[in-house]
Amino acid sequence: MRFFNTAGPVNPRDHYTLPFRIDREEIYSLIRQKKYFMLHAPRQTGKTTGLLELVNWINQEEERYKALYVNVETAQAAREKVEAGIEAILREFQSGVRWFLGKDASFPNVDELLRKGAYKALSALLEGWAEASHQQDGRHLVIFIDEIDSLVGDTLLSVLRQLRSGYLRRPDGFPQSIGLVGVRDVRDYRIFSSVENAVVLGGSAFNIKAESIRLQDFSYDEVAALYRQHTEETGQVFTPEAIERAFYWTQGQPWLVNALAYQAAFRDVKDRAVSITADHIEAAKETLIQRRDTHLDVLIDRLEEKRVRQVIEPLLTGDDAPEHLPIDDILYVRDLGLIKAVGHQIEIANPLYGEVVPREMVWSTQQMMAQDPAWYVRKDGSLDMSRLLEAFQAFFREHSQAWLERFAYKEAGPHLLLMAFLQRIVNTGGQIFRGYGLGRKRMDILVVWKGHRYALELKVRRGEQTKEEGLAQLDGYMDTSRAEEGHLLLFDRRPGRTWEEKIYRDKAVLPSGRTALVWGM
Repeated sequence: MRFFNTAGPVNPRDHYTLPFRIDREEIYSLIRQKKYFMLHAPRQTGKTTGLLELVNWINQEEERYKALYVNVETAQAAREKVEAGIEAILREFQSGVRWFLGKDASFPNVDELLRKGAYKALSALLEGWAEASHQQDGRHLVIFIDEIDSLVGDTLLSVLRQLRSGYLRRPDGFPQSIGLVGVRDVRDYRIFSSVENAVVLGGSAFNIKAESIRLQDFSYDEVAALYRQHTEETGQVFTPEAIERAFYWTQGQPWLVNALAYQAAFRDVKDRAVSITADHIEAAKETLIQRRDTHLDVLIDRLEEKRVRQVIEPLLTGDDAPEHLPIDDILYVRDLGLIKAVGHQIEIANPLYGEVVPREMVWSTQQMMAQDPAWYVRKDGSLDMSRLLEAFQAFFREHSQAWLERFAYKEAGPHLLLMAFLQRIVNTGGQIFRGYGLGRKRMDILVVWKGHRYALELKVRRGEQTKEEGLAQLDGYMDTSRAEEGHLLLFDRRPGRTWEEKIYRDKAVLPSGRTALVWGM
C-alpha cells in the first residue's frame, strides 16, 4: 500500500504523488538556450522530487543531453575549509554519475583533479567531462546542484566562481546548462569570506544566472487529487469538508498537506470503511502542532533569527506596513516559507503556521501559569470570558514587567502574554483562531468554546483615536466571525502612564448598536 510521504523525496512506487510539478517546458527552454538558472522554494515543497523526475526523463528520452543531479549538502560540514568542501563535492559528482548515468559512464579521475588545487578542481572536472562527453556521444551536459545554499563562506564562493569561470566555454567545453537549487535565490546570499575579510553578494559571485524559478505550493485541486489517490487505492473517502479544512490550514504547503493526511488516515482512522472528516483533520492539526515534527521544529528555530524576528514581530502586532521593513528581510522570510504576500498585505504563509508561531513563543510561559480552567467555566458549561479577562488584567498589572522580559519579541510581548493565558484555559475545551498581518494595526482572536464564539480585538494604544478605531474593527470582526460577545483590549504603551490610568473596564456601544467591553491594560 502506498502512503502519504513526509520524509525525503517522493517515490511514486511507495507514495501518493502528483504529476510533474516543475514546469518542464520552462526548464527545457532554459536548457536549449544554454542558460544557467536558479530553482528555489522553501524546504519540503517537492524540489528534489521534481528534479529527480526531470533528470531521469532527460536521460531516458533526450538524445541531445545527459543530465546529472548532485546534492552538495555533505560539503556543509567542511564549513570554510575549501579543500575539504570541494573534495566532498567532487566525490558526490562521482557517485552521482554512477547512479544516474551508469557505471561505464566516462568521468575524470577525482584524485588527479584535486591535485590541481581546490580553487580549480571543480571547473576542471566540468570542463574535462563536458569535452569527453561531447566527443563520446555528442550529448551535452545538464547539471542540477541541489542544496547549494547549505555551503558556507569561502566554500560557497569557490563553487559559484568556478561555475562562472567556464560559462563562456559551454556547451562543448562546459555544461550546456546548470541549475542551482536551494531555499533562497542566489541573489539574496550574503556570503562572508574569511579570505577576503568581506561580505560578498551571491549575485555578484554568480552573475551569469539568467532566471530564477520558484516552485509553488499545491492548488486546492491538487490537494483533492492527491487525497483522491488514497480513496482509489483503499476505498477510504476524504469528505469535501475534510479537503477544504486541509487546504485551509495548509494553503497547499506540500509537507503539511501530506502530514495531515498521513496522521488522519494512517494513525487516527485506520478503519478504511470510516471516512476522513473535517473533525479528523482538525484533530490531526492539533497532533502535528503538539508533536513538533522536524518540519515544524526547523520552522520554530528560525524564529530566533534577528532577520526573521524583524518581520514576524510587527506582523504579530500589526504595527508596521511592509514598506517600513527592509525588503531583503521580507524576501528572506518569504523564501523560508514563513510568510506570503496577498495583494499588498504580508501574512503568515498558512493558518497552521499561524498557530505554530505564537503557540511556540508562549509554550513555556503557558506551562508556568498557575491558572485552573475550572475557575472560568460557568455551571452551564459556558466560558465566562469577562471573568477570564478580569483575571488576566490583574495578572498583567502584577506580573507583566517580569514576564515580558522573558520574550525575545518584546514589542509583541503583551499580545503573546494574553495568548499564553488564553491557551492555558481554552486548551481544555475550546479553540483559538488568530488573525494578524502587517499594517492592520491590530490582532484578531476568536475563542470558540462549546458552540459559543467570543471575539477579541487587541490593539496597542498610542493615541486617543486608538479606542474608536478598535471599536469599529471589533464590530466588523464580530460580523465576519459570527461572534456573540465582543471585547476590545487596549495595551497602553504611552510613556509616563500609571497603572491607575491604564487599568480600567468600560462598556461601549459599537457602530452596529451592539455592546462590547473595553479593557485597558
